Amino acid sequence: MKDVILRLAEILNDLHDFIQVRAYHSNFNLTDKDLHFWLMGIIGILAFIFVLLVSKFLSKIPYGIIILSFLYTFTFMVVLVFAIEIQQALTSRGNMEFQDAIVGLWGFIVFFFVFVAISAVLLITKKLFRKYNRS
Repeated sequence: MKDVILRLAEILNDLHDFIQVRAYHSNFNLTDKDLHFWLMGIIGILAFIFVLLVSKFLSKIPYGIIILSFLYTFTFMVVLVFAIEIQQALTSRGNMEFQDAIVGLWGFIVFFFVFVAISAVLLITKKLFRKYNRS
């Protein structure tokens, strides 16, 4: 996993240098902080608009809020799992392995499906109970 992170860091650094050189030669006179302000602002607002559109759509379909909750939690778990793996590498406490991150995310997915199964049983039981009480 360390190699993957180092490769991604190298790609991001190369992209950063490319953008910085292009901005320098375009007479915008932008500092590194200016570039971060503009690029992260643009990326952030585009991500927000995308999430807003997807959220509006999902909120209108059955179980849409559950889907939104899953997506938000899954995103949180991805960040948490990789933060823990990076922390292990920085502190030399444990091994930083990509497979550990994947297994951790699978743990969340399995527990989520158990939650879905229990919820489905409860919903079906509730519907059958209502149907039985009417007759």
